[in-house]
Amino acid sequence: MHLKALFHFAVAATVALASSSALAQSAAEPAYGPELQGFDYPYPVEHYRFSSQGQELDMAYLDVKPATPNGQTAVLLHGKNFCAATWDGTIKALSGAGYRVIAMDQIGFCKSSKPERYQFTFQQLAGNSRALLASLGIEHAIMVGHSTGGMLAMRYALMYPEATDHLVLVDPIGLEDWKTRGVPWLSLDGWMQRETRVTADSIRAYERATYYADTWDPSYETWVQMLAGMYRGKGRAAVASSSARLYDMIATQPVFYEFEQIKPPTLLFVGDKDTTAIGKDTAPPEIRKTLGNYPVLGKAAAKRIPHAQLIEFPDLGHSPQIQAPARFHEALLGWLQHPETGAMLVK
Repeated sequence: MHLKALFHFAVAATVALASSSALAQSAAEPAYGPELQGFDYPYPVEHYRFSSQGQELDMAYLDVKPATPNGQTAVLLHGKNFCAATWDGTIKALSGAGYRVIAMDQIGFCKSSKPERYQFTFQQLAGNSRALLASLGIEHAIMVGHSTGGMLAMRYALMYPEATDHLVLVDPIGLEDWKTRGVPWLSLDGWMQRETRVTADSIRAYERATYYADTWDPSYETWVQMLAGMYRGKGRAAVASSSARLYDMIATQPVFYEFEQIKPPTLLFVGDKDTTAIGKDTAPPEIRKTLGNYPVLGKAAAKRIPHAQLIEFPDLGHSPQIQAPARFHEALLGWLQHPETGAMLVK
């Protein structure tokens, strides 16, 4: 081969390799719209359209009906870095056992509206959830909340005790009041600044350490890219703004002081390797190491919440329903069938 021809061949090969690499990177690092456009959910997405705070909003949700209904409805409330889609395994387990399952994307999250001028409060989100259920003719349900969804589920149960058949809390945050524990206040501008540093790498590192107790399975990457993709898309500013205001809501609206007022029978799941505490990294080192002690927090909360039972997973982190779905769902379904059973320790 002539030298000139060899040069052109090398250039063409380099271009082809670069194009292939770019395509692979694009596939691995997707960009989604501000309402998760481009990311597929495992079930058809329904929409509840309503007016709130002078704005027209769209709340996305999944409504999965069982083949053999048992007459009960379970409502799944996602966490801060989660969506309705991340409940996929739990939806299958519950619907397979006869439950109708409603999994919502709260306003400000995932496939739901992200209004710029919206006052986020747990009361408002609970009210939105109640209105959505009422629109479906659902007057009462089992409320299941994970992480931030656990704080929301507790607020919902406090506001609508007659509409809450049972309350299930999966590694809920808010089992301590971070402000009184010494976490410094962060302004909304401060939360916004933190949002500018969100990347797939930062999400993955945090989830590996906290959600999955320093373990990793390739299937978890779907949820990393689900979040990171919204920060790569054209609507990243709306996503970051909603996220910052939601963090402010979480940090400044504790439910910690109202545990004794929770009326429905309650099941509390705790992964003992969970260390979640909002704003922990901003606290002084001597305070930071005392925060997010879930083995202690879970037991203390179970003693304060009337009619509460505690199930602990000694080896799991913040997301037992994803990290060990078979164990989690066996325990969940067992309790729902026999909620009068005493407190249990799952090993």
